[in-house]
Amino acid sequence: MIASDETTLRGYEEAHGRPPAFEGSDGRAYSAGIFSEDDPGPDGRFGAALIFIRWSSAQEPEGHLETELLSFDTDPQRAEAAVGRLSLHDVKRHLDRMIAAEVRQEPS
Repeated sequence: MIASDETTLRGYEEAHGRPPAFEGSDGRAYSAGIFSEDDPGPDGRFGAALIFIRWSSAQEPEGHLETELLSFDTDPQRAEAAVGRLSLHDVKRHLDRMIAAEVRQEPS
């Protein structure tokens, strides 16, 4: 049996039985997951991306952030698998980038 690489998103999920959690650059708690499009694009490929669930201090979901599509394949599971191979460091980098973009979009 080959041990999963806990330094990747899917490897962490496999090893711990849950999605990884991160403290975002805004000091809030987030968990990370993967989703793929329900329908293929005009080129016949499905896109997959990261989704970050923001948690309240009461441990309840309080919003989410989504990256742009990061992987494409004619099979949605393969598209998701490619995103799942991202290192946890890269997942955190995407989270902080999404937080920064959200802050820039907030009205003054």
